[in-house]
Amino acid sequence: MKNATTDTLLVHAGRSPRDNHGIVNPPVYHCSTVLFPTLDALEASDRNQLEGVHYGRMGTPTSFAFEESVAALEGGWRAVHTASGLAAIATALSAFTKAGDHVLVSDSVYGPTRRFARETLIPYGVEVEFFDPCIGAGIAALLRPNTSVVFLESPGSLTFEIQDVPAIAEAAKSVGATVLLDNTWATPLFFRPFDHGVDVSIHAATKYMVGHADAMLGVITCRDEELWTPVKKAATRFGTCAGPDDLFLGMRGLRTLSVRMRQHQESALILADWLASRPEVTRVLHPARPDFPGHALWKRDFTGSSGLFSIVINPVPRAALAAMVDDLELFGMGYSWGGFESLLLPTRPAAIRTATRWTDPGQVLRLHAGLEHPDDLIRDLDNAFRRLNAAL
Repeated sequence: MKNATTDTLLVHAGRSPRDNHGIVNPPVYHCSTVLFPTLDALEASDRNQLEGVHYGRMGTPTSFAFEESVAALEGGWRAVHTASGLAAIATALSAFTKAGDHVLVSDSVYGPTRRFARETLIPYGVEVEFFDPCIGAGIAALLRPNTSVVFLESPGSLTFEIQDVPAIAEAAKSVGATVLLDNTWATPLFFRPFDHGVDVSIHAATKYMVGHADAMLGVITCRDEELWTPVKKAATRFGTCAGPDDLFLGMRGLRTLSVRMRQHQESALILADWLASRPEVTRVLHPARPDFPGHALWKRDFTGSSGLFSIVINPVPRAALAAMVDDLELFGMGYSWGGFESLLLPTRPAAIRTATRWTDPGQVLRLHAGLEHPDDLIRDLDNAFRRLNAAL
């Protein structure tokens, strides 16, 4: 499997039919208590709780299979699962920070990441500084001897700024900071964090990995054992773990990730090009489009794009916006993405920025292109614009 392509890894990683009576998929272990046959075995388990099966929340063959699969896909040493994407972010940040540390966080991060940094890390004595996601090598000016973490998200999940990850990572290493990256948008298929200097890759597996809008799951992949150990210890201390059925759904989703991502990518680009032609749309924020400001970085570092992007439309009254979105037939309104269903969400980037300013007066709409036929999605959006214009 060392020389297998990603598509093949998706199908085979984490499976061992020979160990499970020939059954194709790993079994689902519903577990709390683990029994030990002897005192020696019990005491040996206590001495090394990071390895093996000790207690349900610390890991079972079901969670090990999922972690093994993700680590193989990302080219990391090992992975640690969590109960959600936010749990993965919180666990990873907690693993590498302590009171008195300085942490740099991209100003374009996922909203709950920002809230955790401000409402948990800061009260616990960690100084958090948000920075311009487009800063690149200029981040060197913000680094301090006590900077312990640089947290990246590329692209940002609302406005899609692409970060110069290699340049930022190189600068961060000069002060010994650990580089964390939220890689949910690209998945391991379209961005390889460890090839670009990242130390720890984080996914809201709820989204593309699960892919069916029916499970909560997170995962943290580490470059090496030295990084994995504090992450595993943090997860153990917090007692974070996913239910076995959600882990099984994550494994199921991984098997079809490649074919789904190709469709998400294709449909999103079709929609983005169509939306760019609409008079109501002032900007399309899609990194794979040549007119996007960060397109050159995306083309250099990424091998594909996902189904998530944003548009900016002309400023409109709330009543007109409601007329546009309230009667969508195929696009739902919801705060997740990555599933088979298409979504549309009005957002306000200006309300959360602190290190940078979002000055565009238009209304930002974030779209996720699901697995419906793009012609049907275009028809739904066309009808939405008709309602918008009729309400003006």
